[in-house]
Amino acid sequence: MPEKRRDREGRGWRRVPRDLGPRVRRHRWFLAVLALGTLLRALAVLGYRPALWFPDTYTYVVTVFRPRPDLVRPAGYSMFLKLLEPLHSFAAVTAVQHLMGLAAGVLVYRAARRAPRWAATLAAVPVLLDAYQVELEHLLVSDTLFMFLVVCAVALCATRRTGTVAAVGLLLAAATLTRTVGQPLIVVLAAWFVLRGRFRSAGVLVAAALVPVLAYGAWFYATYQRVGLVGANGVFLYARTMSFADCAKMDPPPDLRVLCDPRPPEQRPPSQEYIWAKDAPIVRLPGITFTKETDDLAARFATRAITSQPLDYAASVLAELGRTFRWDRPVYPDHEIYGYYEFPVTPPDPPGRYPAQVGAEYAKLYERGAIGTEIVEPYAGWLRAYQSMARLPGPLLLAALLVPPVAAVRRRLAARRLTGVPHWAVPWAAAVVLLLTPAAAAEFDYRYVLPAVPLACLAAALGIRPDLREGLGKQERVQR
Repeated sequence: MPEKRRDREGRGWRRVPRDLGPRVRRHRWFLAVLALGTLLRALAVLGYRPALWFPDTYTYVVTVFRPRPDLVRPAGYSMFLKLLEPLHSFAAVTAVQHLMGLAAGVLVYRAARRAPRWAATLAAVPVLLDAYQVELEHLLVSDTLFMFLVVCAVALCATRRTGTVAAVGLLLAAATLTRTVGQPLIVVLAAWFVLRGRFRSAGVLVAAALVPVLAYGAWFYATYQRVGLVGANGVFLYARTMSFADCAKMDPPPDLRVLCDPRPPEQRPPSQEYIWAKDAPIVRLPGITFTKETDDLAARFATRAITSQPLDYAASVLAELGRTFRWDRPVYPDHEIYGYYEFPVTPPDPPGRYPAQVGAEYAKLYERGAIGTEIVEPYAGWLRAYQSMARLPGPLLLAALLVPPVAAVRRRLAARRLTGVPHWAVPWAAAVVLLLTPAAAAEFDYRYVLPAVPLACLAAALGIRPDLREGLGKQERVQR
């Protein structure tokens, strides 16, 4: 029973759990990691005021003041910014994003409760202490919000309450409207419920996810008379295929031939250049790059490239995915984009492109003041020094992904048969999808990797200890 104690002013009684001390000691290592993660985020807030900017940021801010679907990025992150607009502070936005990062670490630790506490603590370390994770939270981009929504959805999957399953669907819908890579996660989590025999829960999840997504799709259609959530899928897939597409093998018709690049694949620039560079074949076409006609043309080219060169496409996807698991961190796709993921030494230059300049003017309206990044020492210097040492190397992420299946095979070989689908399956599958989808449909990017990390680490922690079987007695459950 909780013990009653008077507060210092003697105004009444408050209840203090008698086991508070043992609870703190039981979770002391995680609490220490959480405290260090909080300190790192405090340094980011103090060292880089009010926030760090990314090229995509300006588009999101424009959508806040001109509410309409964007052709390239869904409006979920803009809606998030709109909710915080009354504060008129990008510092408040980054503070909320840092709180999301900390909350994701707590959720991973809590969701890994079936694992030993040391494994659960290690699973939370990357999201709490990786310097690039902290830097991503300080950038005004959608990835931190996306990661938080997905981790929440996965963490809630263990419940059997129908209302909570509906919340999982709504979280996945919000994630999809933040980054479209969230779409396959709806299928992954629904399949997990089906495999566990919870067909009603799967139906509730899909229904809850589809309602907001279809509503956004209707808004998009009303705006552009096009079906979809964005209008750039064909263009991005075209750019992806340009790493291997050979028009001599494809033999495209004349209307597609204008998108060919005569250079050998090994001499071509990264895929994103085929979307944004002024001399890219698709950019030279009449009109804006993301018209329906241009996007359909690009989709036809990409489909022809993939079907005529399937092995080349597969090899290209594996090569892009392989960048995720490298020990070093080479500059990719170029110095400009790579530099956005490093805590800067000097304030970044103002945007040069006209659309970004328009977004910068709206950002000043949002902030009601200047938006330049102020770098404050010594806090910024401490973070830069920390970032030069503290990150999750690619091979360790690969090891985290290999732990659950390898452990499952070992248990099967040891004749320790387990019934049902293991609990590690859903975070593991979600992590694999988040890593594979950009490599297959767009391009590798360092910031695309980070949202998958907490899920992979959670799966590794859950894979260490076999799941409880349905027939275990209460005493055996407690012992485990």
